[in-house]
Amino acid sequence: MSTNNPLLSVKELSISFGGLKALTDVYLELNPGEVVGLIGPNGAGKTTFFNALSGLVDVDHGALEIDGKKHAWPKPYELVDLGISRTLQGVGLFPDLTVVENVMLGATKSTKSGLIRAALGLDARDEARLRNSALEALENVYCGELAERRADTLSYPDTKRVAIARALVSNPRILLLDEPAGGMGSQDIEWMNRMIRNIAARCAVIIVEHHMDVVMTVCDRLYVLNFGEVIASGDVETVRRDPAVIAAYLGTQTSAV
Repeated sequence: MSTNNPLLSVKELSISFGGLKALTDVYLELNPGEVVGLIGPNGAGKTTFFNALSGLVDVDHGALEIDGKKHAWPKPYELVDLGISRTLQGVGLFPDLTVVENVMLGATKSTKSGLIRAALGLDARDEARLRNSALEALENVYCGELAERRADTLSYPDTKRVAIARALVSNPRILLLDEPAGGMGSQDIEWMNRMIRNIAARCAVIIVEHHMDVVMTVCDRLYVLNFGEVIASGDVETVRRDPAVIAAYLGTQTSAV
């Protein structure tokens, strides 16, 4: 799928750490409503790509466009204003807060007062609005019933759901999912597939994931990284049969199909 005006366009992204090239002329486009997968072997540069979009690493070279408008590579505090949100491989919930309070933390920049002021009762209207947004985000990941539970009482799959809800509460246009199915069993992965497609109705998604059953089920298009370069891109069937991808990542022709 391609449009003349992609929601997100990355061109010629290059990043180095010392003398080591982490990414070289990497490109990617994301259209509204799409789920795009970024796959490749360990060390291929997938997390570095996410870190560039999240403002966590310095970029040597590259162009970033959102809605056809050029942007400087963001700082972390600019992500909400750009409509970008991200999950991390480590869930990072606050164990002594409730689930809904953890989710509220994902949208503090969208209020005048922030969570701390709201918690102190200095702006009840902001607190109520933020709480309602957090509850809606929890419903979107199918775990609204967990809202008043303490985070330290959750199962691991439930903590992953809550982390995704926290990323959704700021109403992003672009969601970066970093290995959301990591550590999950087959039943939880089935839920993850449904949830990602549900999220795509609200915002576009870029997913880094090693579970090929997730990638092949939910993604509209794929980009494959190897040694910091894009070696293939296109629809799922085209990419999974690409000889370079099979050799570098997916294994034998039989296992790839």
